[in-house]
Order: sequence, then structure tokens, then C-alpha cells
Amino acid sequence: MAWLKKRELASITPIQKGQVDQFEFPRRQIIELLSLFDAESLLLDQDNKVIYSTDGITTLNIVREQYLINESLLMLVRATRRSGQKQESTMELPRGPIGSGTHALNVRTTLLDDDFIAILIFDDSEMRRLDSTRRDFVANISHELKTPIGALSILSEAVLGATDDPEAITRFAQRMQVESARLTNLVQEIINLSRLQDDDPLRNGRPININYAILIAIDRCRTSAEQKNIKIDYENNEFSGTILGDLEQITTALENLIENAINYSAPGTKVGIGTRIQGEILEISVTDQGIGIAQKDIERIFERFYRVDAARSRETGGTGLGLSIVKHVIQNHGGEVSVWSRENSGSTFTVRLPLWKEENKGERN
Repeated sequence: MAWLKKRELASITPIQKGQVDQFEFPRRQIIELLSLFDAESLLLDQDNKVIYSTDGITTLNIVREQYLINESLLMLVRATRRSGQKQESTMELPRGPIGSGTHALNVRTTLLDDDFIAILIFDDSEMRRLDSTRRDFVANISHELKTPIGALSILSEAVLGATDDPEAITRFAQRMQVESARLTNLVQEIINLSRLQDDDPLRNGRPININYAILIAIDRCRTSAEQKNIKIDYENNEFSGTILGDLEQITTALENLIENAINYSAPGTKVGIGTRIQGEILEISVTDQGIGIAQKDIERIFERFYRVDAARSRETGGTGLGLSIVKHVIQNHGGEVSVWSRENSGSTFTVRLPLWKEENKGERN
């Protein structure tokens, strides 16, 4: 790309993909070329200063004050300058300052006109995640579907054998309705989980007012709470913490936590929701006065299809996927979820998510 002169590149101010049209040929041409790739891209000057980046770079947390801050990426850039040859590497970056979620990246760098570096970043996280999920899913789902389907088969046979006993038929029919509802819930949860695994909420994320998401989740759980005379206590309506991500996913995760608290609480008790900001982390806690969780179960409750109380799950229609969905959503948003519990004293689930910084808001509006 020798036609792109150093003095022309040097005059480029840091820009985003949507601002390309204001630049004239030929500097516009290289920027438009980078934007054609199905990848995030960066352009560095001779001092490794970022003079161009695509929108998604902000979600990777690799640039601060127009300079790369990731050591692995800097080493790749240095190797490109030393050798004059293009370099390629795979690396994993955390999705946020907390939690175990990661971006699996394929990074390629090349030298332009002796001084400037072009970087292409391909995110392979979704492909790896889908491959792993499919393997686990196939192993688990066949077992889970057998239970309600088997129950429906047995009950239908019982109905056929009780044609002269109206009371038995009514009893069996009611049980069939329960199992049918359970099967419907399971299929819906599977669909929800599948949708979550097909989407990266940070790639096309938008600023989310967490107070708004909490209020939607509460409204969705209101009927369940009223049926058990459980009060949902949330008084921090003026809370203004903002995160980056997908509103529907975050709302679904919060709804699952609140619904879980309601299902495992006695009638007439209370479910409390609290919010606070600690440094650059936003915390949301959901506390119940329910049966609590045994220590041996705490580390497993976020596993797919794991149930602390199988009998209670059957009564409430629980699928064993709710908390798994919560964990999946929060990790994909660069956060983490944890639980404190004591048997017969209730539980507190705490979600921690990185705040969407004020100076970044304009880039996504």
C-alpha cells in the first residue's frame, strides 16, 4: 500500500468507522478497505498510537487513551516491525474486568509503508462456544426430555385403563397437564438458551439503564409473587447505573433470579432487590427468605439441568436451566454471578457487571 503516504496518514485523527466519509482520497481508501473485513480493525502510526479503529474495539478493552494496553498484542506489533513480515496469533482476552468469560481472538498484523501497522481481529469466541455447547447439550437434553415424555406415555395408558373410573381419569388428566406444562417450559428454556448462545451481546451492545431492566423483570414476575403473597421489595428506583449489552438478555437473567427466589420461598415472605456501584463495577443482589442451599450444592447450581430439590422443581415447573442461563448471560456481558446461602435462612444471588463508562456512551448512541 505504498500509495498511502506517511504524511497523509500522520494527519489522520482518531476516528471510528462511521466517520470515514469526511476524509478524502487516498486516506479514505485504506480506511474503507479495513472496514470491508468481517473483523475489528486498528491502524497504528509509527509511535503505536491508534489513529483509526472500528466500533467493536471499545468492547475488547485493548485501547486506552489511543494506545494499546494489551501486552500480547503489543508483542505481536513489535514482532511485525522487527521482521517486516505479517504476523498471526491466537489469544484469549477477558470479556470484562471480572468474571471468567473470554474473547477467543485470531489476530493478524501487517506493516504498511514501513511505519504504520494494520491490525485485524477476528473473534472466534462464538464458534468455540457453540461447538462446546452442542456437545454438552446433546448429552443432557435427551435425558431431560425422557422424563416428561415418559410420564405422559404412562399417564395416557392409565387413562385408557380407567375408562370406568371418572375420578381416576380426572386425576390422571390433571397430572398430564402438569407434565405437558413442564415439557413446554423445558422446550422454551432450550429455545432461550439457544438464542443466547447464538449472539454476542457485546459485539452489538447498547447502553442499558439497569434500573429499567430491573423494573421490567419485576413486572414479569409479579403474577408469580402475588399467587404466593410474596412481596418484591425494590426501592432504588432512582438508580442510574448503566452497562453495555443486550437489554432482553439482561432482563431475562434478572427475571430468572427473581422467579427462582419466589419459587423457593414460603408464602408471605419477601424477595429483596438491591443495587450499588463499587468503583467501576455495578452490583445487583436478589435476596430471598427461602429454604436456602446446602453447601455441597452451591458450586453446582449454575450447571445445566442441575436441581437442588428435584421434588420442588417438579412442583414449580422448574427446568434446571434458569440459573445456567443467568450465568451464561452475565459471563457474556463480562461479569460474574455468585451466591451466598445458608439452609433455612435464605439465599442471596449477586450479579457483578462492568459499568459502561460515561465517556464511551456517545460511541454507541
